Amino acid sequence: MNKPPSLRRRIIGYVFAVVFIVAGWWITAVLVNSPALPTPAATVGVLADNVPTLVPYFVTSAYRVIGGLVIGTVLAVPIAQVFARSRTLDALFAPVLYLLYPIPKVVLLPILLVLLGLADAPKIALIALTVFFQVLVAVRDAVKAVPESAVLSIRSLGGNRFDEYRHVAVPATMPAVFTSLRIGVGTAIAVLFIAEAMAGSTGLGYFIMQSWSMVNYPRMFAGIIALALLGLVLYALFDLIERRLTRWR
Repeated sequence: MNKPPSLRRRIIGYVFAVVFIVAGWWITAVLVNSPALPTPAATVGVLADNVPTLVPYFVTSAYRVIGGLVIGTVLAVPIAQVFARSRTLDALFAPVLYLLYPIPKVVLLPILLVLLGLADAPKIALIALTVFFQVLVAVRDAVKAVPESAVLSIRSLGGNRFDEYRHVAVPATMPAVFTSLRIGVGTAIAVLFIAEAMAGSTGLGYFIMQSWSMVNYPRMFAGIIALALLGLVLYALFDLIERRLTRWR
């Protein structure tokens, strides 16, 4: 089993990544030489000036993303566990999953806006719906991959169906849950941007598009950096929680 990288190596890795990205950004901005692509120095200055303005937008977007991720995951995990352990239910609902999963959920945004209004609800619902299917597929496949011998060992010790879930299915699928969540963070951020850009007057997506309409490109990139930072924080948070909950790995 590979050991996780040390804290020092992780810090060095992140420093290198930041330097690499900033250098690439700066070189590209110099080569393109367009107001639409400001240099990192120009953007960082504007970002620092707009921190008080960005904080409420950041908090609003974070609330929407976290709410959607939590709702989608809480609904998907038990459903996936039950379906995967029941041949009858899996045979009935697998075709439904195959038909609905490939549909881009963002196309449902106009319907959600009509039904739920322009506030937080449609944005959270859209993220929850997107994450739900990602987690459902990942956990369902992970449960199916659990060796039957592990389940039989619980039964041989007198365990019931609840014990099978508690001691075998749930621990075995925890890595799949967090993997799908880390992947889902990127999707959720993208969905959030579209939802906030299309409807509403709050959130980082709205801030970015408002800056674009003002032809204030440094301000726009400041919003993009804040949105990227939100995704990075959530990704690192899920990685930390996974390490705490799956120490047995």
